[in-house]
Amino acid sequence: MTDATTPAGGASADPAVPVSTASALAPPLSELTTLRVGGPARELVQPDSELEIVRTALDVWSTGDDWWVLGGGSNVVAPDDGLDGTVIRLATHGVKRIEGDDPARVHLRVQAGDPWDALVGLTVYNGWSGIEALSGIPGSVGAAPIQNIGAYGQDLSQVLVAVDFLDWETGHRLRLTADELGLGYRTSAIKRGRLGIVIAVELELTATTDRVPLSRPVAYAQLADALGVQVGEAAPIREVREAVLRLRAGKGMVLDAADPDSVSAGSFFTNPIVEESVARALPADLPRWPIEPDDDTPLVLPLGYEPAPRPRDTRPRHVKLSAAWLIERAGIHRGFALPGSHAAISSKHTLALTNRGGATALEIEQLAEFVRTRVASEFGVVLAPEPVFLGPSDDLY
Repeated sequence: MTDATTPAGGASADPAVPVSTASALAPPLSELTTLRVGGPARELVQPDSELEIVRTALDVWSTGDDWWVLGGGSNVVAPDDGLDGTVIRLATHGVKRIEGDDPARVHLRVQAGDPWDALVGLTVYNGWSGIEALSGIPGSVGAAPIQNIGAYGQDLSQVLVAVDFLDWETGHRLRLTADELGLGYRTSAIKRGRLGIVIAVELELTATTDRVPLSRPVAYAQLADALGVQVGEAAPIREVREAVLRLRAGKGMVLDAADPDSVSAGSFFTNPIVEESVARALPADLPRWPIEPDDDTPLVLPLGYEPAPRPRDTRPRHVKLSAAWLIERAGIHRGFALPGSHAAISSKHTLALTNRGGATALEIEQLAEFVRTRVASEFGVVLAPEPVFLGPSDDLY
């Protein structure tokens, strides 16, 4: 392995937080998460090497106490009362290039604690395509495969080779391939319940010999329009990253201390996936995209819906719906807040729930429940939250 080339500066998605070892005076989780809610954990440990991750995890697991893993804290809602257990916050860093026979294929092994957007910045700087449309996504590299992060026509499953995984059940380090992870729309086997810790992530990107390195074919209409190209065409990779960052910033989806809309967990609800027959019963102007989900893709059914029987060997077609459209048409506008609450819908994007200053986790959950109830009442579709709720939470989540 050789050290990957580092750009002169790079965007980091994680807020600056102090690094400490185990402490009975752990900081509140509001200081370690982008939504800025949550009380302290009973104990916080921050291993800064692969060996320390293994040692720390096995030690914590041996106690039988509750434990949680935290990366950049960008996709979690922490409870107001804190957590009665140990939070393992990964503080590992490093990117290595794995030498191979094909100079056009770039294999990288990245530590789980590295900020995701810093990695994207490094790959774009070096002209390696494959994750440029995932620019600006906050959080850590280790969380990326758990969520199978995606945006603007790209998702991690397109470039993920494998992860180095510490398995809770056996205590062994395993190499899990992308196929073994069962990646789906914003999900994976880990998110569906396989317990353990992602230690490192292996990616395969593409290096071009073009004088101006090009991106992968642009697969998202809004991004193609911003770049002045057609869907399916490539564009200079640096221009793609810059366009994505502008688009995300316009929606409050890039962490920015000067933008109160960025005090969020990103998109709070996933776009629901339904059978095509269900989508036909919904308003014709509801944006929808045909997809081919795998067997593990969670489907959303309207309240009271009973699918018609079908031949055993046929599979229904599926459609992904716009959660933002459903929320807006349910009468919830940008900037909406419940009376007296410090939680609000983003003023830029209805999919984001924001902390307007001093909000509690309970207020965030109350707003999320209100949104889900309104959408279910209006359209019969129940939205699924995207963030992970740490600790005890309402049965709705």
